[in-house]
Amino acid sequence: MSVFTRVSDSDAGSLLGRFDLGQLQSLEGIASGIENTNYFLSTDRQRFVLTLFELLKPEELPFFLNLMAHLADHGIPCPHPMTDRSGAMLQEVNGKPASIVTRLSGRSIEHPDAGQCAAVGTMLARIHLAGASFPMQRDNPRAASWWKQLAPRLLPVLSQEDVALLQAEIRYQSLHRLQDLPRGIIHADLFRDNVLFDHDQLTGVIDFYFACTDTWLYDLAITVNDWCVTADGGLDELRCMAMLEAYHQIRPLIPLERGAWPVVLRAAALRFWVSRLHDLHFPREGEITHAKNPDHFRNILQLRIEAQSRLRSLWVN
Repeated sequence: MSVFTRVSDSDAGSLLGRFDLGQLQSLEGIASGIENTNYFLSTDRQRFVLTLFELLKPEELPFFLNLMAHLADHGIPCPHPMTDRSGAMLQEVNGKPASIVTRLSGRSIEHPDAGQCAAVGTMLARIHLAGASFPMQRDNPRAASWWKQLAPRLLPVLSQEDVALLQAEIRYQSLHRLQDLPRGIIHADLFRDNVLFDHDQLTGVIDFYFACTDTWLYDLAITVNDWCVTADGGLDELRCMAMLEAYHQIRPLIPLERGAWPVVLRAAALRFWVSRLHDLHFPREGEITHAKNPDHFRNILQLRIEAQSRLRSLWVN
């Protein structure tokens, strides 16, 4: 959620004129994330988030906006898109597709404990089950074909060691088929900065703009690789088991998923290593942007490879 496109108070006021949301009180750019332009937008009635979509096309956005509305209507504490007087959720601001959604209470946490990881596991399972009745689908745009497509561009800027690791992991992932695992709507980016807490109470899940249709276990692996790791990227077994067991209580994991668990943990690490490498070496221009260090996920990938046999034993009973 960086600021790539400037929105003035006048721009925001004109946008609000299409809605019945009150008069503009404040507008503040949000300097985190890397995909969209985001502002905190407050009126004399309520607090909202204004998002301008920098990469997603207008025809792609109904999936995300309708998904958030569906999940919110099914009890998931996520942003609910606002509709204007004509009933439209999708808007345009300064030539970019845009939306206004409700702003949730709470803050993200940097150092979660086992109880908070369990709360996230419960919420992720609830999202998966609530999404099962969502009628729209979207292929994962950052699946294996995407890794292979970016690799030739990345290889010239990587060290020899990283080239070997990237090529070997892409080959390894190509040997495993995950299509037979339970699947449906996934968040695909449930990092710590996308979950809000008020002390130990989970109050919100945000940023659904990577959501897609894919393997639920892969979504769980993405989440574990951020919430349940030590400073060097190693797996914190206490937090990991807390998350897995809480998830399992809501959406029971099956034996087939146990066998795939080490594979999807590696796939989740690879996906974010590749994306961060690309953002670092081929950045987009933006007024406020933050490229995240790719070495963090390189280390996670290497550690998951080294702990392959141990990962199979970290599972629910």
